[in-house]
Amino acid sequence: MTQPKLFKSTVWGVSAFAIMSVVQPLVHAQEPETPQGGEFLGTLTLGESKREVQTDTSVAITVIDKEEIDDRQATTIAELIDSVPGVSLVNGSTPSGSGINIRGFGANGTFGTDQKVAVFIDGATSGSEELYRLGTQLFTDPFLYRSVEVQRGTVGSFEYGSGIVGGIVRLETIDASDLTGGEPGFKLAQTLGFSNNRAGLNTSTTLAWQPTENVELLGNFSYREQDEQRDGAGETIGNSAFELPSWLIKGRVQFGGENAHAIEASYSRTESADRDVPYDTFITATDFFGNVDRDTTNDNFSLFYYYSPLSSDLIDLEIGLTYANQEFNQTFIDGSSPIQFLVIDLAEAEQKYETTKLTVKNNSFFELGTMAIDTRYGFELIERDRQDAYAAPGGTDNRFALFLVGDVELLPGLTFSPGLRYENSELDGSVPTIPQPPFGPPIPSPEINVNLENDALMGGASLRYEFGNGFAVFGSYAYTESLPILDDLENVVFREQPELANTSEIGISYDRVGVLSDDDALAVKLNYYDTRLDDVTSYSGADQIDTTGFEFEGSYARASGFYIDFNANIVDAEELTLTGNTIDWDRAPQDTVRVTAGQRFGGFLDLSAELLSAFDRTIDVGGATNTEADAYNLLNLRATVTVEDGPMAGTQLRVGIENAFDEEYTPLLATRPAPGQNIKLTVSKVFF
Repeated sequence: MTQPKLFKSTVWGVSAFAIMSVVQPLVHAQEPETPQGGEFLGTLTLGESKREVQTDTSVAITVIDKEEIDDRQATTIAELIDSVPGVSLVNGSTPSGSGINIRGFGANGTFGTDQKVAVFIDGATSGSEELYRLGTQLFTDPFLYRSVEVQRGTVGSFEYGSGIVGGIVRLETIDASDLTGGEPGFKLAQTLGFSNNRAGLNTSTTLAWQPTENVELLGNFSYREQDEQRDGAGETIGNSAFELPSWLIKGRVQFGGENAHAIEASYSRTESADRDVPYDTFITATDFFGNVDRDTTNDNFSLFYYYSPLSSDLIDLEIGLTYANQEFNQTFIDGSSPIQFLVIDLAEAEQKYETTKLTVKNNSFFELGTMAIDTRYGFELIERDRQDAYAAPGGTDNRFALFLVGDVELLPGLTFSPGLRYENSELDGSVPTIPQPPFGPPIPSPEINVNLENDALMGGASLRYEFGNGFAVFGSYAYTESLPILDDLENVVFREQPELANTSEIGISYDRVGVLSDDDALAVKLNYYDTRLDDVTSYSGADQIDTTGFEFEGSYARASGFYIDFNANIVDAEELTLTGNTIDWDRAPQDTVRVTAGQRFGGFLDLSAELLSAFDRTIDVGGATNTEADAYNLLNLRATVTVEDGPMAGTQLRVGIENAFDEEYTPLLATRPAPGQNIKLTVSKVFF
């Protein structure tokens, strides 16, 4: 970490507490004094901020609940989670050509993913592998979800997969009981939204029915569209229009003595039909790749069985069968490229990625002497089947994994959290005997079948000590391997070379009620990480990548309704090239600081202002190809009105102004300008 970056992180940390120290007394001065003495004052109502800081774990994790999902009025999932420290976007306001980057890993401007950020929808592993110029293709609608959990780093990943260096995004779809409150009955929820940049329209209809307390049924249809947006300079952002219909069906039933058994199933589907658009989804106008008609579908199916008897702490069984499928059917537009004969095979390629997974795990809690042990263990069977396409070899990737994770309370306040994962991978596919060009007519070549087997034992642990005064300190170490994938079959070096990642983290947190008064709450968490990726195969020309950074999250709230949220991301990254040179890692994002201040007026009105500052950064690769990103500041304003009485009781009206000052900017990792000012209006109501 260079001295300027360390100075910057210190300044912003001090600034956050200074802001809180100045604003809080002003709010406090308007409130009646709390009676002193030892008498009982009644039940205190504590303040609540927009987002809870997860101070009770050493894992760097952020949870966005349904209230915040609705409040942000996000167009895409990527756009929803970009407020999480450590998360950056490759574009974000469109489902096509966008992607999620966490701690410098994940999506980039060439491939939609590098397998180091895992995405799960109701437990199903979503996403493709190295789709050239097509983005992550996380085609799904925020309306479908009740929560989004972003987990950064490796230490908490061993229950979910191997090779996770950047982090995990876990999405959980809405339940019928979210609308019915868990009581028998029927509910209809309707949301209608508009945005002026440009001609944005969204609608969501949800039907929820609980015939009994033990049976839940839900159906949802959502539709979202927008024309090509404009940037802060008023210029049209090409390739930014879309239509996105989505739907979800979900059910759950509990049965047996003590309702110990439960079965839950969900199926969601999102579609997109683009006509005469650039093949390269990252760009704004047609280039030499030409244009295509593209139909995209994203299917996710989950079936879970749960057995959790109240009479035993040793049994909490979960068996899950999940299926995810992404398809991209493309037809080249004749005459759209001056070098059509070179690119037509790539542009006409139809992609299909299917992932089927069986997960069996159990949670056990028991005491051993003075130690309390909470552990989860199980196994996974994973099959990824990929259709053969030009520049994307098809085949199957079969994996078997065993995992064990847990929390061991060694002493009061001292928790040890180990994690282990063993994974075996078998790749089976056909590859040409003559290397094929990256694009252009394929070279005639007989194919041979390649069968490769790899395995790895991965693991890590964290140690956390909680003092009795609200402070806690923690540290962790984790090691993981990215086993070769189907894209590596055609490279005789890569298919025998797993990538190795080591991550160390340390941090401190503070969580306390009654800091400056009896009815306020403060929570802060500072995390430092250091990651090294060796034997690199995912990025051209790189042998080793080192990333370090600070992530800070904080919240303060008072019962009066005042709240302030703060987070910051400071990152530094270097790449050791295959030629032995050390240069800046060009996928590291800009440093950012985000502050949200708001005031709730009972349950009727919630007003907030969010300020994002991104600092300038120069990516020095030792030549004329250095990349520079200018600093920018964004102001987002939000207001939510909830009708509390009368025939329209429960109706919510949300107004948001994103990029209120119409700032012209392009984030460092983006490949096209960001949208300018965008005014959003949403009305929602639950009927019956």
